[in-house]
Amino acid sequence: MTTDVERATAEGLSVGVEEEFLLVEPVRGVPVPAAAAVLGRAGRVIGPEVAALHPELFACQVEAATAPCTTLDRLTARLRQGRAALVQAARAEGTLLVSSGVPVVTGGPPPITPGGRFARIRDLYGGVMADYQACGCHVHVGVPDRETAVAVMAHVRPWLPTLLALGGNSAWHAGVDTGYRSWRMVQQSRFPGSGLPPRFRGADEYDAAVERLVAAGVLVDDTMSFWLVRPSRRLPTLEFRVADAALSVDEAVLQAALCRALVRTALAELARGREAGCPDQVLGAPAVWSAARYGARGPGVDLRTGRPSPARRLVYELLDLVTPALEDTGDLTTVRRTLSAVLAGGTGADVQRAAAAGGAPGIVRAVAQRTADMTDRTTGTETG
Repeated sequence: MTTDVERATAEGLSVGVEEEFLLVEPVRGVPVPAAAAVLGRAGRVIGPEVAALHPELFACQVEAATAPCTTLDRLTARLRQGRAALVQAARAEGTLLVSSGVPVVTGGPPPITPGGRFARIRDLYGGVMADYQACGCHVHVGVPDRETAVAVMAHVRPWLPTLLALGGNSAWHAGVDTGYRSWRMVQQSRFPGSGLPPRFRGADEYDAAVERLVAAGVLVDDTMSFWLVRPSRRLPTLEFRVADAALSVDEAVLQAALCRALVRTALAELARGREAGCPDQVLGAPAVWSAARYGARGPGVDLRTGRPSPARRLVYELLDLVTPALEDTGDLTTVRRTLSAVLAGGTGADVQRAAAAGGAPGIVRAVAQRTADMTDRTTGTETG
């Protein structure tokens, strides 16, 4: 008998979010290695049916991964519960939970989380890891199988820079304004195989490519890659790794809704026998760079045509493309409302810049406050 979870996965309905956060010292905003203590406290008040809590590469980072959801309301509730547990645990340990793509302020090199794999990553990439305390908002969307996941990848590739433009939340790093909306993406581009994935003809070809990268000594193992979208090794999902850590729950939910709608749109195209277009691979990295540099308020690159286009226009064209899928899941009104709020008020990067009058510590405090704020940003309603 087919279970509800299996049915939701096959139909591209299930969605989950992994949120990565930084733990920082409250006065100066410097990252502190308090992950083990914070995770221990938070784990005593939240169950795995809501969110799984994990350490990350550095001991100043923590992650909350929601269980699969089929509605945005359920996803929103689980994200808020995960954040609330980590915020309270962080405060009890004398730290602040901060949702930012990179640290606003940096101190000395942070300690690596204990574990053989983390140590191998540090040793392999050397100095590139020295200041790579990067945090992302990763979205998992259910797909029937890995073959379908790889086919869907080809359809969603042109829209990955637009998702990044909407998800930039790392304007400041090491105490200075970088001039970018997503400095995290600039840092990530230093790793081998980052950015848009190549187009693969099937799961076997994808797996063979990853195996070649491992054999070449540039990846630690076959569970690792730096592409912005990839089939999960552990789950029947397609994983989007595009956006910076989301400043608010609403922005995390927006990313999740758009990613799920893109997958459902691609599944519909595949069912009709329609092949994905082939974006100009030469422009892939420039399109990602432009989105990281300017966000949704500047120029962009349309990978479907290979021509420049205002990023905001690409956002609206993305919304037009996925509107039928959003209508199917009942999410269109929510997405339109949140998208309008983000375009009007700016992403996390704009919030960081707006708080810059208080210096780097003021930015950290503003980001920490927004991280802990469980208010619906579009209605002002208190939700937890």
